[in-house]
Parts: sequence; C-alpha cells; structure tokens
Amino acid sequence: MPSRAPVCEAVRTSRALSRAVGALQFAQPVTHVYNPLSYARASHEEYLARFARPGCEALLLGMNPGPWGMAQTGVPFGEVASVRDWLEIQAPVGRPDPEHPARPVEGLDCRRSEVSGARLWGWARSRFATPEAFFERFFIWNFCPLAFLEESGRNRTPDKLPAAERTPLFAACDRALGRIVTHLRPRIVVGIGRFASDQAARVLAGRGVALGTILHPSPASPIANRGWAEQAERQLEELGLLDLRKGA
Repeated sequence: MPSRAPVCEAVRTSRALSRAVGALQFAQPVTHVYNPLSYARASHEEYLARFARPGCEALLLGMNPGPWGMAQTGVPFGEVASVRDWLEIQAPVGRPDPEHPARPVEGLDCRRSEVSGARLWGWARSRFATPEAFFERFFIWNFCPLAFLEESGRNRTPDKLPAAERTPLFAACDRALGRIVTHLRPRIVVGIGRFASDQAARVLAGRGVALGTILHPSPASPIANRGWAEQAERQLEELGLLDLRKGA
C-alpha cells in the first residue's frame, strides 16, 4: 500500500479550525452558515499545500468568506476565474447543508464574480505574473472561515454577531491565526481592512510580529472604487513590502 503524503501544518491548522467552528451554533437573524473548509476542503487544502510556505515576508489577513468568492472555491478572496485560471486550482467543491436558495454554491461553475477577489488576485497577477512569485513573498488567510447568511440572503459579517456567539467563534479563529503565524513566520501581518487589522493586533500582541493595514477592496467602499490597486500598492510601499520605483 502506498504511503500517504505528509499533512502540512497549515492543513492541520485548517482542519482543527473547521472542527472547532463546525461545533458552534448561531441563531436568528443568521439562518445559514457556510463552512468552505469542510465542503470545499479539497480545493482549500490544495491552496494550503501548494502555497503556505514558511518564511514568507507578509501574511495578508482578510475577514471571512464572501458568497461569490471563498464560499464558492475554498480559497480566500477566491474569485472563480482567478482560482481556476491563475492559481490553477480545479479540485471539486461540494455543497453546504443546508444551502441558501439565493446563494447556491456552484464551485468553479459559478458565473458570479466577487469584486473584492477579482481586485486582489488581479493585482497579484498584474504585479507578480506567476503565483510562485507572489507566494514567495505573500500568503493570504482569512481570520474567520465561516460565511453567515440571513433569511433574505444578505451576508452578515462576524463583527455583527452577538457577543455570546462571537466569543467562542473568535477564540477558535484566534488559535488558528496564532498557529498559522507560527508556521509561516512572516515578518509582518497586514490586515486587509480595519476589522482584520484589529484582530491581528489583538491576537498577535507581544509576539514581535510587525503589523500593518491596507485598504479593503470591497466595492461597498467608495474609496476602494477609486483605484484600489494603486492605493493598496502605496500602502504596501509604506510598509516596506513594495518598491514602486523598481516595480517590485
């Protein structure tokens, strides 16, 4: 019988996080909870196994899955075309149970595009050309792996959950963030948006890891709609992660 390939630390961290959050309960107005670490496990773990490299320069930290991004592909900010055509991750994706009728999970067959993911991964492709060049220096991780949907199909972000639900959820997410930082050993953790920055500052206090923030690429942000990539690049340059004069 052939021996199994060793499971990397990032995958172990993801599986532990999935088990922890999968045991939690959420009440109205949340009616559906999607855990792509479970139903999109194959694609998520391919992303981790291929790209979670210890010694990266910066960990870019997002909030939680969007319904047309990671909820479809298992990859943070995982806009379908970017995951399929640039990252070349094409593993099958299952379906959450129960599934919200207004937010179906169609995996790589989904025709909706997550704007935030298209902006973020589109920038990475434009700046670094290949995934290998990007992940040599960066890795992207979401603080919370769950997507929360209300009866209407509206997305409910983790910060809007009541404290009784938020506390055990964040405790599990805190442990996972600590583990992934220990594994990857980044010089800096950069929150994509204020929420992620705040969580990184809280969880990583006293660990000697530098912290930073860049603008979130959400189309709900009027500022991000005025040239998100250019603004994010200036912020990354200020953090010492890009030298725009040299184009790298």
